Amino acid sequence: MNEFVNQGDKATRLGFGEGIAEAGDLFPNLIVLGADITSSVGLNLFAEKYPNRFFSFGIAEQNIAAVAAGLALTGKIPVFSTYGVFAALRAADQIRISICYNNAKVIIGGAHAGISVGPDGATHQALEDIAAIRALPNITLLSPCDANQAKAASLAAISQIDGPVYIRFGREPVPNFTKPEQKFTIGKGEILTDGNDVALIATGHMVWEAINAAGILKKNGVSAMVVNISTIKPIDKELLVRVAHKTRKVITIEEHQIHGGLGSTVAEVLSQAFPVPMKIIGIPDCFGESGTPAELFEKYGLNAKAIAKQTISALQHFDDLI
Repeated sequence: MNEFVNQGDKATRLGFGEGIAEAGDLFPNLIVLGADITSSVGLNLFAEKYPNRFFSFGIAEQNIAAVAAGLALTGKIPVFSTYGVFAALRAADQIRISICYNNAKVIIGGAHAGISVGPDGATHQALEDIAAIRALPNITLLSPCDANQAKAASLAAISQIDGPVYIRFGREPVPNFTKPEQKFTIGKGEILTDGNDVALIATGHMVWEAINAAGILKKNGVSAMVVNISTIKPIDKELLVRVAHKTRKVITIEEHQIHGGLGSTVAEVLSQAFPVPMKIIGIPDCFGESGTPAELFEKYGLNAKAIAKQTISALQHFDDLI
């Protein structure tokens, strides 16, 4: 057992929607652009409260991104959300030139991220969006771990950042375990459980799996620290170096390709500041497939049991290197 309590499974997309709806109360210049899946990403909550500030574009992601940039440059705060594969990749050119080049304050919701989308399969599973987005100048990239944090992150994106923000979240209900009243500070990670032998650095839905993996590891005599990285860009470099100093061994865990995501970001920091043995757990350079989230987590080694097993194996390998 761990010290964190699941308050009930809830999709992070709903936390995003709740945050944007609440932000509508605080920011009268906030508007939402719909991409034909308004209810699926929780933005129906805003549309119902502020119908005169909601505009439906249909399935036209590139058009939405370009219009959002124009609206931002006239003083509005536009929000749009769709599947992460379409938000980050189909509209990549418009995000790069119209939004990021102009440093336009546009909030982009990258929904249905990772393999936990499940039966929708490879075409709709965003497994490359972190890599695509974080390479762009000016943009902030958030990856909250549960619905409560998704709500807090959405509000923080609007109140703390004067530029583009991409918020990554999922579709399926996941354990909701962080505090509803939490303060979300963009650019700061958080140590959830302390440990001495290894640091499990996770993001998004993988944070809960990392917490439970730490419980399994404890039973096997391994003291694992768990770190929640909810801001991937700008990443909390000071925290990463501090964690590496203490544990001397790092495992990163993400529902994303092993190339270009959280693991790559952490490696970029530690390789220059404090190199330590590292393993990146994620999707191993392949497309996903259809299945239930539990089946896919099992197949790709992303559930708590598999993470603990891979961690033990990695620690043995690290010891051999040393």
